[in-house]
Amino acid sequence: MSFPRILVSCVGVSIALLSGAALAEFPDRPIRLVVPFPPGGSVDSVARLVSIQLSERLKQQVVIDYKPGAATIVGAEQVSRATPDGYTLLLGTSTTFVVNPIIYSKLNYNPESSFDPIGLVGSASLVLLANSGVAAQTLPQLLADIKAKPGTYSYGSHGTGSTVNFAGEMLWNAAGVKVLHVPYKGSAPAMTDVMGGQIPLSFDAVPASVAALKGGKVRALAVTGTKRNPMLPNVPTIAESGFPGFRMDSWFAIVAPKGVPAPIKQKLVTELAGVMADPALQEKLVNLGFDPEYGAPAKYTEAVRADTKKLAPVAKANNMMQD
Repeated sequence: MSFPRILVSCVGVSIALLSGAALAEFPDRPIRLVVPFPPGGSVDSVARLVSIQLSERLKQQVVIDYKPGAATIVGAEQVSRATPDGYTLLLGTSTTFVVNPIIYSKLNYNPESSFDPIGLVGSASLVLLANSGVAAQTLPQLLADIKAKPGTYSYGSHGTGSTVNFAGEMLWNAAGVKVLHVPYKGSAPAMTDVMGGQIPLSFDAVPASVAALKGGKVRALAVTGTKRNPMLPNVPTIAESGFPGFRMDSWFAIVAPKGVPAPIKQKLVTELAGVMADPALQEKLVNLGFDPEYGAPAKYTEAVRADTKKLAPVAKANNMMQD
């Protein structure tokens, strides 16, 4: 009767030794950080800064691999199928982990069962823009004008089901007004049309809006985050403008394929937390309009579940579902 117990004990010791060896050796080659966006945008800027710091802490290069396409689905699906050894990571956003699972009925990944979260790294708020032809100087003034002139206002977004689309519909629903949605294929064409007066309103990411605001062809009425954006300190939040509790920002998270060995995952978690605690990095991210704030893996799960509960009814009510 003692032999099986001895065997089990030996197996347990062997597994522990192997786990310790894997942790001691990890990483012994470059780590791939998949960014499901094209180079040059705000997500790319965050990825570059974080990857440099993470490389230093892990003493191994973290290489950015751009896999844009299908609203981050291409990159996310690729990472979900990768070997769960800690050498492939994904920097995704709430579009990847919340919006896509809500609006696409056929999706080959699940935000919880397909990934092991390494941690949240922060968020970026959106801003409501009005072109120079709009008389309103504040959000309450704009809503009063929309109510006085029903059917005359429209707003641009990055596309149906985008975070921008959600932000708009959440605001109009909360205010009890109807505003025509004009979907564009991305930020640039929507920004061009709101600056040119083809549409009166648009939502966009704060960093992408700063140059247009400086040009004077658009003005910022409110931001969608829980606090004012440091790049636009004089622009109130929607919550401050009469809608307490309103929030629609885009949060960022680093995840790995499901099944990463526990010691390797813990090392990644620990080192990412150390990266995000660096004041110099935080300052650089703030200057990009990003709100850096590390969140442990459990926070990722909380964010996915809370935002799914909040946004799913909005998608259904506004026919955002896609095949």
